[in-house]
Amino acid sequence: MTDRREFLKGTAWMGAATVAAGCAGRGAMNASVGAPMRNFRTSPMSRIRVGLVGAGYRGIIAVKRFANVPGIELTAVCDTRKECLDRAVAEAKGLTGRAPLAFGPGDEAYKGLCDSDEVDVVYNATAWDWHVPISLYAMRAGKHTLIEVPAATRIDECWELVETTEKTRRHCMQLENCCYGEYELLALNLCHLGLLGELLHGEGAYIHDRRWAIHFDDQWQHWRRRWNERHAGNQYPTHGLGPICLDLGVNRGDRMDYIVSMDGNSRGYAAYAAEVLPQGDPLRSSRYAMADMNLSLIRTANGRTIMLQHDVTSPRPYSRLNLVAGTKGVFRAYPKLGITLEGAAPRKAESHCFDEEETTRIRNEYMHPLYRKSGELSRKMCGHGGMDFLMDLRWATSMAQGLPLDTDVYDLASWCAVCELSERSARNRSMPVDFPDFTRGAWRELCDCNIMAIA
Repeated sequence: MTDRREFLKGTAWMGAATVAAGCAGRGAMNASVGAPMRNFRTSPMSRIRVGLVGAGYRGIIAVKRFANVPGIELTAVCDTRKECLDRAVAEAKGLTGRAPLAFGPGDEAYKGLCDSDEVDVVYNATAWDWHVPISLYAMRAGKHTLIEVPAATRIDECWELVETTEKTRRHCMQLENCCYGEYELLALNLCHLGLLGELLHGEGAYIHDRRWAIHFDDQWQHWRRRWNERHAGNQYPTHGLGPICLDLGVNRGDRMDYIVSMDGNSRGYAAYAAEVLPQGDPLRSSRYAMADMNLSLIRTANGRTIMLQHDVTSPRPYSRLNLVAGTKGVFRAYPKLGITLEGAAPRKAESHCFDEEETTRIRNEYMHPLYRKSGELSRKMCGHGGMDFLMDLRWATSMAQGLPLDTDVYDLASWCAVCELSERSARNRSMPVDFPDFTRGAWRELCDCNIMAIA
């Protein structure tokens, strides 16, 4: 724990987390009519007292992360299962010497946590069905809320989160950790510095073989299996979509206009079950609405295009695609980092591959300042190679200093809208489906105001 103690001693992390993200020297834009939570800020918080709802797989990892982020105090934990609740309390006490309040078991135990005077921020790490009701209750109880992905899955839920956030004047942020990966931050930096030229196209994905979890890890994934039995389309879009939206300035001068989505066959789950499950296991007869591959195309109001893929049933190597193309350059993260910038180095007009040496130079020169300062430390922390830690560091720093959060409820709603819209399109022969404008027109005036950009 030497690294953690040294990290906690100083205050350099706070300046880095702020200046690197462009907060210093940049005044917040006035909230536009129809988007009153844009650049919303509260008074600085000297203590950030967090109540964690959901102490399963993601929740217990969050307990470990909180102990390493200055300013965060885990004051309460809630779960419907006693064994998970006890494990989280013991883990927190072992890391910090303080046992958080325990709420549960029971389906409505979260209400006690949200009503507690010992909680300022509710961190929602529950199953998808519980994301919206718990977060709505938390905001109505006066608490800021942070929600694991996807924060919502239906358009009416998205609107309810937007309207409740506006009414209660509480932060509501989706915990999209993939926005804080090294390559995602690098792409964001290149886009906002204008090095890719006029941005034209982005690609994102969630390609991850999750068959084993769907069938075997029933402690925390049984609800996900049931979801995939009922729903088509892309039900997990934000890992790939969120970073691309930040790159392209979605809700900040552009917006997603409409989507067309196509499902292929659904074979992977059934084939896997037949191969690995014994005769008589009821899961062998399960049938899934979720296709092995969903392809979605999105067109923005400014004529940019986005391609999304969702595949959790094939043995393909993991990929989020993470590609951004402009008139002067291309950034690609998978299967291997590649960057081409017009005029950066002599090259053939019809190059068929990325130049590895030039890619390395660009990566080193244009590394996002947040990652340059805290990336090495973040890699030593638990949570997706450091992404989770940087995410926590950013929202905690922003709340501590009374700054706007990196993403807001309008980002949450527009990214999550893909869940329902893609399903509606896929079930209707890929007919185009319009995106609601959750900002109510304010996206036009919010040009280049992403506070994760360099000032």
